[in-house]
Amino acid sequence: MSITVRQASIHDLDIVAPLFDGYRSFYGEAPDLALATRFLRERFQHHESVVFLALDGEGEGAGFVQLYPLFSSVSAKRIYLLNDLFVAPHARRRGVAAALMNEAAAYAKAVGARGMTLATAHTNVTAQRLYESLGWTRDEVFREYFLRF
Repeated sequence: MSITVRQASIHDLDIVAPLFDGYRSFYGEAPDLALATRFLRERFQHHESVVFLALDGEGEGAGFVQLYPLFSSVSAKRIYLLNDLFVAPHARRRGVAAALMNEAAAYAKAVGARGMTLATAHTNVTAQRLYESLGWTRDEVFREYFLRF
């Protein structure tokens, strides 16, 4: 399978939104294409995230990754949160996730970011293997906490 990865724009909503809706469904949310489209449109309009889109040889959406900008006060530099990564079922096990992650890392380096961060479930061993194969290291110094509302 031939894969092309490029930065997405608001003009790609019809391709990215169904993938994003699939991502949300994968994590147990009810499918809602209108919600997915609205959420992504707002991110694009307000320049609140960076999305990379993988397309297969026929131009169909194969996957996406979404980055959110954060800042490190200590280093006084930008970092990116790799928050969303999804590969469509028909494109899995074909290098799409690695291609998306590599493109995201190249972008972060090119804009002078200090680094990238992500979180995954303790049980998501498949994803952990992918991340570690791409040079990501598990944080052994800091504990992450979350306050739910």
